[in-house]
Amino acid sequence: MITLSLSQNEFKINNVPLSFPIEIEILRKILALTGRVNKKKHNTIYTWDELGILAYSKDGKLIESLLLELKKEDFDFSPNHIFKGNFLFDNEEILTYYKLNKDKRVKLFEGDSSGALILNNISVWFDAKQNDIEAIEIKACESFAITKIPKEKYIIKKLDEEEISFADFGFKLAIIQELMYNKELIKPKFDLFEFVIWYPKREIDLEEEGYEPIEEVTQYFKDLPIPKRLATEITEIYQDGGNDIYMQLLRFGEGWENYWDIETSRDARQFPNLKKTVLCYAKDNVLNEFNDMGIKSKWV
Repeated sequence: MITLSLSQNEFKINNVPLSFPIEIEILRKILALTGRVNKKKHNTIYTWDELGILAYSKDGKLIESLLLELKKEDFDFSPNHIFKGNFLFDNEEILTYYKLNKDKRVKLFEGDSSGALILNNISVWFDAKQNDIEAIEIKACESFAITKIPKEKYIIKKLDEEEISFADFGFKLAIIQELMYNKELIKPKFDLFEFVIWYPKREIDLEEEGYEPIEEVTQYFKDLPIPKRLATEITEIYQDGGNDIYMQLLRFGEGWENYWDIETSRDARQFPNLKKTVLCYAKDNVLNEFNDMGIKSKWV
């Protein structure tokens, strides 16, 4: 039986004190199982099927977050069983604590409404649908939790240079993934949790609104200008349901949504060095059109 505990002093798994990031070999020894590995383009997911536990790593060596699955999913990396272990939060069973303290729970940051608890610089997030907890995520506190967000940070300014005009929003999102998150050539790097705190025109409740695309978030990316000089930086596109851009657009996304499907290949002509695409959010015709253009393409 696996036991996790988070107290005022430390985070433990089976009585072994840990802090994030966690070395994968240490985690394997604690869990007494190797677990299977699913290597994505930009991260590695470790799955312990019998335990119902997932671990996420950007470099394949250091674990940035853990996910306890409380509902069976059908992704290729999903555990075969749900989490049946114990998780104590400040010496109390965590789901009991969550339900008893839902209206007065500890906030990760001012304005949070998504069900976060924090102790000892560790944050615990609840993926809940209609009060049914489907997963629990454990990770280090984000830096923005203690940093004041500049008032100008998410104000979009007109470029003093030529920008790309997109015919297809889904294609633009795939480009933003490459330029903003993979290559870090567009700033600021958009963060959904930070944005909803910053947004001045109304209060955005992620717990209530996070099951559908939020209009203001979608509009941000529609309005975001992309400098034409960056077009040559794009050599490939890799779509995956776990891409940063889709996680920002939909808080409780499950990977099957079609909100951001690429519907036409027309925009690809503006990217002369684009030679390869791996697609999951695209219409069938798009893959064929890319291949006809000499862009080697396949489904994820």
